Amino acid sequence: MLSPLTHDDPAAVATYRLLARLGAGGMGTVYLARTPGGRTVALKTVHARLAADPAFRGRFRLETDAARIIGARHGAAVVDADPLAETPWLATEYVLGPPLDDAVALGGPLPEPTVRALGAALAGALAQLHSSEVVHRDLKPSNVLVTAHGPKIIDFGIARAAGDDHLTRTGTAAGTPAFMSPEQAGGHEHGPAGDVFALAGVLVFAAAGHGPFGTGSPADLLYRVRYAEPDLTGVPEALLPLLTACLAKDPAARPTTAVLVEHLHDGHGEFADHLPPLVLADIGRRATDVWLHAPHRLPAPEGAVAAQTAPAAPLSRRRLFSAGGAVLLGAAGAGGGLWAWRGARRDAAPSGGATAGPTAVPAPTAADGAPAPLWQGKAFDREQRITPLVADGVVGFAETAEFRALGMRDGAELWSESAVTEPRQITTDGTVFHLSSGEFEGPGVLHIRTRVARTGAETARAIDLKGFEGSYKGTELLTASDGVLFAASRRGDWDVSGDRDDTGWHLIAVDVREGRELWRRPYAWDGVRPWLSRVVGDRLVLGKNSGDLDSFLVQARDVRTGRQLWQRRLPLKESSSYVPGQLVTDERHVYLGGDRLRALRLTDGAVAWEYGSGSAPTCYGVPAVADGLVHAQERRETPGLVSVGAGDGRRHRTEAPSGRSLSPYLFATPVVGEKYVYTPVRGGLHAVALDGYRSDWVFRTEASRFVTDKERTRLFGAGATSVVSLPLA
Repeated sequence: MLSPLTHDDPAAVATYRLLARLGAGGMGTVYLARTPGGRTVALKTVHARLAADPAFRGRFRLETDAARIIGARHGAAVVDADPLAETPWLATEYVLGPPLDDAVALGGPLPEPTVRALGAALAGALAQLHSSEVVHRDLKPSNVLVTAHGPKIIDFGIARAAGDDHLTRTGTAAGTPAFMSPEQAGGHEHGPAGDVFALAGVLVFAAAGHGPFGTGSPADLLYRVRYAEPDLTGVPEALLPLLTACLAKDPAARPTTAVLVEHLHDGHGEFADHLPPLVLADIGRRATDVWLHAPHRLPAPEGAVAAQTAPAAPLSRRRLFSAGGAVLLGAAGAGGGLWAWRGARRDAAPSGGATAGPTAVPAPTAADGAPAPLWQGKAFDREQRITPLVADGVVGFAETAEFRALGMRDGAELWSESAVTEPRQITTDGTVFHLSSGEFEGPGVLHIRTRVARTGAETARAIDLKGFEGSYKGTELLTASDGVLFAASRRGDWDVSGDRDDTGWHLIAVDVREGRELWRRPYAWDGVRPWLSRVVGDRLVLGKNSGDLDSFLVQARDVRTGRQLWQRRLPLKESSSYVPGQLVTDERHVYLGGDRLRALRLTDGAVAWEYGSGSAPTCYGVPAVADGLVHAQERRETPGLVSVGAGDGRRHRTEAPSGRSLSPYLFATPVVGEKYVYTPVRGGLHAVALDGYRSDWVFRTEASRFVTDKERTRLFGAGATSVVSLPLA
């Protein structure tokens, strides 16, 4: 996705004119740029203060060398580079094709012939890399670009020479947890066989739409990679023996890249012949976007001076974890590679100190009617596992390693909390924020603090519940209502080995006014978190994907006693993609998407109605309910919005064809206003008019999780790298 240049981005680097931002992280920024002769390139720059670190310069030189080794056939061809410049930079060809994760999101899992062609080409690319004694160490779907001529591997930020321990500390795990090798997850040597393991994970994702070890916190993923069997559900039967062998825990038992090339594809036909039509169309669209893109620079905040030279952003010093042995494990697990996990914005302000807010954008309304944002700013949210939290005029963003509270009106940062290193450590009742933490040594204890929404000031009473493992790994705050905080917490103390992670789990209720536990109820952990939750009257409604990843568990409990009132298990294979904040209820029903739209009665959990045939490939996204209607994205041949009656499930309307090529986020909740239903789609927020149920406009943003203020006048969106506010119509 192309983003505008910021006020302090340079106009040019060396002889390259900058056109737009392609991405940014704590290590540097990647731009879309053009040579004087008109060639379009991707240009990566390094933050100037990092350039003073000799070890980092060594990594950057190796990244440049690795990109040259893999060459133009299997990677982005190196056009130019200056690793010795005061601000090092690297220019490569701009690859016209979506990342593999976007390609799968566009039309679902890829057909077996596509997966075979993809795998053979990637195995050949790794073979070329390994022949020069270089290993990639961070192969994942987002680092594979799908072009009409074949896949290309990018981002060699943590690649290194095989056997070289100088650029990585022994005992640490650098990379992306969901696609690491077991040896890499354990902080040991990751050789060519480790890249084969990662390649198998990428092919499982391409064939089945999910990784081999699910989703969750970095600690959970690292444990599963090392000790759990892979989930190969949805992988074509003919591919199972080969991919199972590649995913062996023992590196010596895995096949070589040569064996993979031989067994995956016969080499017949052009690569484009094996691509689905939707992917080919997206490749063409990206080519058009590059040449039609009009360069745009965001205005400077008041008092700022526009940059005229190369960027020199300071190194973020945000703490990734708050204590003990979690530091090394968490730092490596929080993102993907050295370019990703060091942070993506300025140093956080001291707690409680107001700072200049995100950029206010007084731009005119877009040509298609999309509104101008009220404000927008940067974020660092690699995991994207929680919706924004709204409380008393404040919108809070639980980002990677930090929670930030922003003023709704102007987006100014009011306070931040670096002790919140996981989204599950914070929740709100709409007036205050509740935070949890625990000890990494000694007996288990769950610390609960409450902070005033506007100031961040702590209330006088902090609560300690002894015997519970209160760390980011052992406790998840669910929701709060009427002075009662609901949480899931494990009895015991911190267990660095993970051997006891599946024992002693309880649902608990805490009276935060009186500082005492009201009740606790044990439950079977079954290897999967988090819970989705909502309080409706005297019921605590809970939902979570089951350990088999094929079903979704919904239950209701009495808020006063915790007694289970009913429980129902529904078929929902993709339920692990749900995130907290997406359990949709009204006073009568809880509503769920999946193979069908369903309404369960809150009184007894019985199915009140179902909509849809339940047959592939049609499925439904997370719904929204308002004014007696349930709205949800319907994935079919032409995706679009559908609305049904909340009381009876009868179809009300289907979105009229718009001619736009949109790929909806099925696991992002729509927002219903007075005039529009707002649905997150790839690259934007789509507005469907309630009057006529037609597409009116798309606001371009990478934010995908939206909420509204209490008065329903503003939208607040969060993405991996940005936050934004829009007027709600």
